[in-house]
Amino acid sequence: MFKTLATLGLAATLIGGSVTATMAQDAKPVKIGWSAWSDAEFVTKLAAKLIKDELGTEVELVQSDVAPLYQGVSRGDLDAMMMAWLPQTHADYYEKVKDKVETLGTVYDGAKLGWVVPAYIPESEIASIEDLKKPEVQKKLSGIVQGIDPGAGLTRLSEKAVKDYGLDDYKLQISSEAGMLTTVDRAMRSEKWFVATSWSPHWMFGKYKLRYLTDPKKSLGEAEHVDVLARKDFKAENPKVAGFLSRMKLPIDDLEAGMFTAQETSYDEAIEKYIKDHPDQIKAWVGNEG
Repeated sequence: MFKTLATLGLAATLIGGSVTATMAQDAKPVKIGWSAWSDAEFVTKLAAKLIKDELGTEVELVQSDVAPLYQGVSRGDLDAMMMAWLPQTHADYYEKVKDKVETLGTVYDGAKLGWVVPAYIPESEIASIEDLKKPEVQKKLSGIVQGIDPGAGLTRLSEKAVKDYGLDDYKLQISSEAGMLTTVDRAMRSEKWFVATSWSPHWMFGKYKLRYLTDPKKSLGEAEHVDVLARKDFKAENPKVAGFLSRMKLPIDDLEAGMFTAQETSYDEAIEKYIKDHPDQIKAWVGNEG
C-alpha cells in the first residue's frame, strides 16, 4: 500500500511538474521590438496593453534602432515588430531577413515619406523638391534639409533624393526625430523658412500647418503599408497573440489623432482614450481570444 501511494505521489509530482512547465512556457512574456518613432511607439504600446489586459499575456517591450529590430526578429531574439515600412522604405532590411520572418498583417495603410515645408511659405516659391534649386530658395533655407536618424529608411531615400535632384549645395542634416522636431518647432515660432524630412502618420501634422513637397522623380517612394513581422514559429507557438496582431489595423486618421493626444498628454492616457473611444474596433482585434 505504501509503495502504491509513493508511486502515485511520484506520478502526481511528475504530472504537476509537467503542468507547471507548460504554464511557465505559456506565461513567458511576448517580446515586441520598437524604435523611438511616434507612430511605432503608439501602436506598439497600444498592442502591449491589449495583449496584457485582454489576452492575459505579459509583454516585454524592447527599444532599438531599426536594423537590430529586423535582426532580432529573424534570429528569434524578438517575437515581433510592428513597424516594417514596405515595400520601399525598409526594403534593404527586409530583403536580408525575409526568409527568416513571417508577416502577420498590416497595421496601417497609406504611410508616406516626404519632405515638408511650413504652410506660410508660398507655394509659388516652393511647391516641389525641384524648387529647392532656386538660388533665392536655397539662401532662405541656408542650404539645409533637416533630417532624422542615420539608420532610418527615410534618411537613405533622402540621400538618394539629394542626388536625384542635383541638390549638391544642400546638406542633409542627420539628427533624430527629436532633433528634427526641435528645429521645426523653433522655426515655426519665428516663421523661419525650413525644409524637413517627415512621414505620415505623425502627430506634427496635427500641431503645425505643413505641406509635403511634390516629388516628381519619386525618389522618396509612394504610399506604403506598415506590417507586423514575427519570428518563424511564433504563430504556431502563440496563436492567440499572433491572431490578435494579424487583426490589429488602425485607420491612419485615427492613429494620427491618437498620436497627437499622446503628445498633448502622455502615451498611457492617449492609449486609454483610444481604447475607450473605439470599442468596436478593439473587439474586432481581440476576436474570440479575449
